[in-house]
Amino acid sequence: MRVAGSRTARGAALLLLVLLVAVVVRLPWAGDLGVHAATVERLRHDLLDPGDPLVAADAPSPYYTPWTLLLGCAAKVTGLGVFVVLRGAALVSLAVLVTGVWAFVGTFLEAGAAGRWRRSAAVALVLLSLVLLWGTTLLDWSGFLGLNSLALTVSYPSTFALGAAFWLWALLRRATAWPHFLWAGVLWAVILLSHQFTGVVASLGALAMVLGARPWPGRAAWVRLAAGLALGLALLALWPYYSFFGLFGIGGLEEIHRSLYRSLPGRFWLVAPVGGAALALRWRRDRRDPLVLCCVFGAVVFAAGGLSGHWSWGRVLPAVLIPAQVAAGLEVFCAPRRAVRVTLGWVVAGALLVGAWAQCGVLGHVLPRSALPAVVADRYREPWPGYHWITPWVKYGDVVLAKKWPARQIPAYGPYTVAPGYPDFFLDDEEERAAAVRTYFAPDTSDRRRADVLRRYGVGWVVAYPGEAPEGGPALEKVAVGPRGQLLYRVSRR
Repeated sequence: MRVAGSRTARGAALLLLVLLVAVVVRLPWAGDLGVHAATVERLRHDLLDPGDPLVAADAPSPYYTPWTLLLGCAAKVTGLGVFVVLRGAALVSLAVLVTGVWAFVGTFLEAGAAGRWRRSAAVALVLLSLVLLWGTTLLDWSGFLGLNSLALTVSYPSTFALGAAFWLWALLRRATAWPHFLWAGVLWAVILLSHQFTGVVASLGALAMVLGARPWPGRAAWVRLAAGLALGLALLALWPYYSFFGLFGIGGLEEIHRSLYRSLPGRFWLVAPVGGAALALRWRRDRRDPLVLCCVFGAVVFAAGGLSGHWSWGRVLPAVLIPAQVAAGLEVFCAPRRAVRVTLGWVVAGALLVGAWAQCGVLGHVLPRSALPAVVADRYREPWPGYHWITPWVKYGDVVLAKKWPARQIPAYGPYTVAPGYPDFFLDDEEERAAAVRTYFAPDTSDRRRADVLRRYGVGWVVAYPGEAPEGGPALEKVAVGPRGQLLYRVSRR
């Protein structure tokens, strides 16, 4: 790629980072933001025994991770609000991600003045590829680096874990001494504890980095690697907030992940041919290229999940996509033949423009809808409004009865809900609680049974749309009206 093209890539990557920082200021609410906010809030109040983050129960939770523990400590020490802390976490995670990509890409390029120039340009192009080289059908999941997905999940532990994964891979490619391998084991454990799905991606990538090493690791390297692995396993076993290995027996995640196997052409038609061609070029030069190996490992697991009906295995997709995206950016600078570099550079640039257009709705998170062209505004989706409107009345630790979607947001402000709005893996009575909520809102439920639900779970408040709760019935007093007509009721104890 010529100097002008390299400058364009660096400038575009910088603009993209500025856009993401502006998104952090807005912190649009969707997906799992509520559970992560609730987790930080519980840790702020009790670092040693925070209990279940969503319901008033003494239960462990996989949401208590090294990353959220750090954020809880920050909230406790500084006294800052949970959403201010999450904004800070998002900025730190972005820094970890960008520097991790910088370190990882640098392992494929030579040192020296020319190498530094190529490295900065290559990192910029790789970053652009990671967030824009996807398809034209949006895919929004934690652990996926598409621009629209990243805008919604930048404050999640998954973003920190992905950045740490790039650091792990870079460390393994450079590792020579004992401290390198031991630190790699610690970092591997932190990633797995912070976001288990990203931990699988990081593990497949780590395996690829080791098996693709040139020269082949000697006996001493394998001994040190085994020691790092043992240290990582020990940390996983000793983590006090939940049983990491107990997660292997958890079920109920398949149906929610089935959508990962749908609309594959629309989601990946840009990265598949461009990244695939770049990986093919690398495979021709090195049959043990680590990017190729990682992509193959991820593809095998993804295909196995689809064939066996284990839809949750679809979360391994970043192990397929990231190597292809990294390869697309790298080969513009690393392909031996100039004609190939120039041709691939133009193809990648065109694909990135299409990908940017497909995800341009992200601009709606930083600009007023009225300031957006109609074609861009049509691509923007409003984030969830939140439940700050209940906080003048509902206090920390109060129990609120609400359906699933309100229950995904209310705990972020300090209250508990009767049933968790997210899968709660170690909560023994999760189904019983969900059934109690359904019973309360069923139109044919008697006032006596409703009162029994309120009493059994110590409910102090009810959030519902008009007609969902027995307005005017026993024990309820309307207190406030929120967005879209939602109502807050106080449970009377008389």
